[in-house]
Amino acid sequence: MRVGCPKEIKPDEYRVALMPVGAETLVKAGHQVYVETQAGVASGFPDDAYRKAGATIVATPQEAFASADLIIKVKEPLEPEIPLFRPGQIVFTYFHFAASAELVQGCLKAGIVAIAYETIRDKAGRLPCLTPMSEIAGKMSIQEGAKYLERPQMGRGILLGGVPGVAPAHVVVLGAGIVGTNAAKVAAGLGASVAIMDVNLDRLRYLSDVMPPNVHTIFSDPHTVREQIAVADLLVGAVLIPGAKAPRLVTRADLATMKPGSVIVDVAIDQGGCIETSRPTTHANPTYVVDGVVHYCVTNMPGAVGRTSTIALCNATMPYAVKIANKGYETAAAEDTGFGEGINMIAGRVTNAAVAETFKLPLQAMKK
Repeated sequence: MRVGCPKEIKPDEYRVALMPVGAETLVKAGHQVYVETQAGVASGFPDDAYRKAGATIVATPQEAFASADLIIKVKEPLEPEIPLFRPGQIVFTYFHFAASAELVQGCLKAGIVAIAYETIRDKAGRLPCLTPMSEIAGKMSIQEGAKYLERPQMGRGILLGGVPGVAPAHVVVLGAGIVGTNAAKVAAGLGASVAIMDVNLDRLRYLSDVMPPNVHTIFSDPHTVREQIAVADLLVGAVLIPGAKAPRLVTRADLATMKPGSVIVDVAIDQGGCIETSRPTTHANPTYVVDGVVHYCVTNMPGAVGRTSTIALCNATMPYAVKIANKGYETAAAEDTGFGEGINMIAGRVTNAAVAETFKLPLQAMKK
């Protein structure tokens, strides 16, 4: 199979979808690999490293797309990339379709096979290709939130961990999955008072046992959410329904109860955001203020730490990329139903139930 790896074009995106070791693995398995020049430089992988691994370096994205049966990317295709697809081409990347009707329609029209990292499941029902980026985004949410609590950044002027004689910040985390757990761990390690909220009591019981004493677990319902955000200095949105639009847990009216200069970091923004006032931002312009509350809604948070993120991502995605190249996506899905859940579209048809439900589109089941 011919495998293409274009350079990412999303603003301030420094990850690459294929490391040189991945290129070498594919080449040794008998596949041809085409990498767009400079695709890996921002992650610390120069063109020469890919050449030594047996890949062909191409000069333009057009060549990377045109040369390939399988495209491996990091972020969702952007408007300039969609016309480069051809019918039947396999595209393996984060799609986050629920956040964009335009992306859904563009990919349906292109007739690609869209395989989304974020909906692949392993045998334990986990999301192996989403997990590493969720870990990074969860940790970064506190790192960024602490920065934007500083007064020069329009925050309250609060030091997250406080000092002797001064209370620490109160951090509220909505969602106790991978993002929320990592956010709570980092916030607790910095000395903040942390409340982590979820509707899964078993998960809350587990976290109550393993988290440090400055982390408190609270069952999430509309009343407890409103109570907690009223006392929050930093609010982290970390809810996830795989493949579907994130539920809105905080309304515009709720902002009136929050402290002036408090900060919201909505990590769920990739799936539309869990705060009504959230809208996508970039690393270049990461924040805006609504009703005195600072909003940080960067859609590619892990892209800022490209080296760490690339290695973590490729460790998780490469076994699947090799499986697709060696066996084809249909055989791979027949052998591994969890991988099959990653197939969101085939040749103009939606095959993922959450995407179909979000946009009220007909669902075409995968062939068994």
